[in-house]
Amino acid sequence: MPREAPYLEVADSLRARVLAGEWAIGERLPSRARLAEEYGVGRNVTQRAMDRLIAEGLLEGRAGSGTYVRKPRERMRMVRSHHRERRGTSPFRSDMNERDRAGTWESHSEARTPAPAHIAERLAIEPGDLCVVTRYEFLADGQPVQLSTSWEPMTITDGTPVVLPEMGPLAGAGVVERMRSIGVNVNTAVEVPRPSRATQAQANLLGISVGDLVLEIERTYYDIDGRPVETADIIVPDVRWEVAYEFGIDR
Repeated sequence: MPREAPYLEVADSLRARVLAGEWAIGERLPSRARLAEEYGVGRNVTQRAMDRLIAEGLLEGRAGSGTYVRKPRERMRMVRSHHRERRGTSPFRSDMNERDRAGTWESHSEARTPAPAHIAERLAIEPGDLCVVTRYEFLADGQPVQLSTSWEPMTITDGTPVVLPEMGPLAGAGVVERMRSIGVNVNTAVEVPRPSRATQAQANLLGISVGDLVLEIERTYYDIDGRPVETADIIVPDVRWEVAYEFGIDR
C-alpha cells in the first residue's frame, strides 16, 4: 500500500496531538524548524502540514508570532424546510430571527442578461433568452453567512413591479411572495446539494480560506404547472453551518 505524502503524515500526527490536548487552546506550537527536526523532515513539509491544519480551522497563524491552537469555531444548523416559504417574509430573515440573529443582505441585479446554457436548461428556456440575474451576500449580525446567484426569466417578470427582486413594492419578500403578486403560484422547490471547495472569490466574500469545504445548493422553484420560474446557486461555508432538511409526513 503506497505511503501518504510526508506532509500528510505530519499533519495527521499534529492533528492527533492537538485533539489530545498536548497544546491548549490559544497556546503556541513549536516552531516549524523544531517540528521539522522532531519529525525528521524538511521545514517545507512541516509548513505544508501546518497550513493544512490552518485550512481545517484547527490552527491559526499570527503574523510575526507563530502558529496557535485555534478556539473551535461556532457551527450552527441551517434548516431547509417547506415551512420557510410560508411566512410572508424573507425566508432568510425568518431563519436568522429564529436564531436571535439579525439577517440582512447585499445584492446587485442585472436585467436583460442572456442565460448561459446550463442555466437555460434548468429554467427550460433557450440559451441566450433574457433573464434577471441577482447576486446576493447574506449576513447574520453583519457577518457573512452564504452567497447566492439567482436567475429569473424575463418572460415571466418583464413589465411587472417585481422584475428586479430587490426593488419595488415587494423588495426582499422572497421568490414565492413576489411571484404570487403577479399571479404565478409557486408550489415546489427542488434543491440539489453538492460538496465543493471555496474559490478565491467565494473565500474573499465569506471570510474563509481558499479550498475550504462549502456546500453548493442548486435550487429551482416551479409553479403549479411545473414550469421553472427561478433557479439559484447557493454557497454555504461548511465550517460555520451545517445544513439540515426537514420533511413533512403525510398521514
